[in-house]
Amino acid sequence: MSTQKRVISFHYTLTDSSGEVIDTSRDQNAPFSYLEGMGQIIPGLERALALLSVGDQRKINVAAADAYGLQDDQLMVKVPREKLPNPGELQAGDQFQASGPNGEMLLFRVVGIEGDEVTLDGNHPLAGVDLVFDIEMTGIREATAEELAHGHVHGPGGHHHH
Repeated sequence: MSTQKRVISFHYTLTDSSGEVIDTSRDQNAPFSYLEGMGQIIPGLERALALLSVGDQRKINVAAADAYGLQDDQLMVKVPREKLPNPGELQAGDQFQASGPNGEMLLFRVVGIEGDEVTLDGNHPLAGVDLVFDIEMTGIREATAEELAHGHVHGPGGHHHH
């Protein structure tokens, strides 16, 4: 493999281990593209894609630990309802940004409300879930100097935000 980072493009359908579809790129105009080695996709998938060639079609199983991680009980917290914005209008599924146990910014979801106590979950929604990617490799090319400098893909299938 080249020492320069590559742009890898692929179509995918993501399911959980029971076969329920979570996401797909197949209804988009272009495949999903990422800059290799930049942590832009989950580690287990990136390792598997690095071994494939254009035209390859595979089902790639990614264990939760190599995807969005395992459930972290430290990220399940109970807080008084009055400590949250709009306490009278809280509903399960509402989201708040707050500091995690190590000072990092996390997105917390309301997962339960019992009286004046609200249970928040700071885990990624797919934490603890084994994933299955049905992928089709559509492109592999060397990254441009500009892409490497910016840290993301440009052009068709890439990000456009200049």
